[in-house]
Formats: sequence, C-alpha cells, structure tokens
Amino acid sequence: MGHIALLAEACQHGGMSDFQAITYEVDGAICTITLDRPEVANAQNTEMIDEIDAALDLADADDAVRVVILAGNGKHWSAGHDLKALVGDTEPDRWRLMRETPEGKWHHEKVMYFDRCLRIRDFRKPTIAAVQGKCIAAGVMLACMCDLIVASDDASFQNPVLRMTGAGVELLVEPWEMPARKAKEFLLAAETFSAADAERLGMVNRVVPRAELRAATVELAERIALVPPTTAQVVKRSINKTLDLQGQRDAYDYHFQAHHWMHNTATALDALEARKAKGSMKEVFAEHRDDGEGS
Repeated sequence: MGHIALLAEACQHGGMSDFQAITYEVDGAICTITLDRPEVANAQNTEMIDEIDAALDLADADDAVRVVILAGNGKHWSAGHDLKALVGDTEPDRWRLMRETPEGKWHHEKVMYFDRCLRIRDFRKPTIAAVQGKCIAAGVMLACMCDLIVASDDASFQNPVLRMTGAGVELLVEPWEMPARKAKEFLLAAETFSAADAERLGMVNRVVPRAELRAATVELAERIALVPPTTAQVVKRSINKTLDLQGQRDAYDYHFQAHHWMHNTATALDALEARKAKGSMKEVFAEHRDDGEGS
C-alpha cells in the first residue's frame, strides 16, 4: 500500500490523521490543515513541509472537499523556516547530506520550498490561510501561496531575512502582494506590518478579532464551497494565468536563482558560520531586531 493510501486509511472522514507536525480535518466540504508545532511558533521543518504536501494529496483526492484552510495552532501562525533544524543535525539524512554542496542545497530548496509552495498556489481547489500572531519570512511566503488570507487583529507580518544576509526567502512574494515601494520598505527596513496594514495594502482579504478567526474563516470557506468545483477551478486558474502573463512565475524563478547566488557569497557564508556558533536561534533573531530583544 502506498504512502498516500496509508494516510487515507488513517484519516477517517471528519477526523484527524496520524500526522506529527500538522493536523488534518475534514468537516463537510471544508478541509483544515493546521500547522502543529506551537512550541516553536510553527517553524517549518522538513517533516512539516512533507506532511503539508501529503495532506494536499488527501484533500485533492477527496471529492467531498471543496475548500482547504491552512491554519496554525498556538499563539503564532508561523515563524518561518526552522533555522535551528537547518543548521543542525535534526533533519533527515537525505537532505542534511545533500545541503553540504551548493548544487545539493539548490536542489533541496527547489524541491522543498519553491516547488512545494507553487503547488499550493496552483492547487486546483481554493485555499484560505487563517493567520494569527506572528507570520515571519517563510511564514509570509507560505500564507501568500493561498488564494485568500484572513488575519486576526493581532497578526503581524515581517521578513527580516535581509539583515541576516539572505536575499529574502525562496519566493519573493512581496512585490506581488503590495506596491513596489512598500515591498522595498518592508524588506529593506525589516518593517513589521500589522494586520490592518496588510489589509490596507491588499495582502490580506479581511481582519477579524482573534477569537473569531476560525469561525470567520470557515464562514468564508462555506461561501466559496457553494461554487461548483469545476467552476472554481477554472476561474482560479484563469486568475493565476493573468498573474503569470504579468510575469509572476518568471519573477519567482529569477529570485530563486538570485537567492541561491546570495547563499554562496562570502557575506552569507561568514554569517552562517557565526549563526552556528550561537547558543540558540533566539540569540540570532535578537541580534537583528531593532530593539535587540528576542521574540
């Protein structure tokens, strides 16, 4: 029996699967995939990314599912990549060993981040990100792969990776989510945008009180689920095609190559060695915050 068949067998309709880093739940036409590493602010490690991909296989194969919600358990939606795992030895050997060469690192990030993110963007069923608390760097990238974003009023968005020598993250979503000058401010000044800021700029569809986030997202999903699946798929694809004709996919690809060029500069390699010498990722982030304090 294949991997997906085993997962499907473990996942009773309306119940939760036996995933470790996420939960998977179906209620009527709505599937909810929940990032479930609250102890590390839902930082994305290989296990989580693999499981999101497997969960999408389940949602795609389930004809009852018409809309997918991507949620986060705990105080924060996602702190981005699990940098501690990436620079340590807790990741699977197949990726940890591969990242020891520039070409291996390129392949790892192409498969795990670039391709997996675009899979969400191109997923045939409508998707909604339900974002609360902090949404940082790769968290912003992941949320922006969804068709719609509902944010709680305490949500905030930030991508401070430039201060850590990275050229953003693997997909530079910001120029497509806000005006170019605001994207430059957001990235170059490591600005934190509130949920209200993000809604004003067009990155977020709506902002609701924290206590109402789940109910508001489900209500929106239920309204979308009234559209026949084929109709929703066709219109979603047409809108995505419009973005592609404007250059979105080519721009994403260009930035991915530039991102990897930056990885191998002396600036980035020296910074990586310095990060490895830190006692914790909290120390790394504290060094790059305006107030000098950890999150």
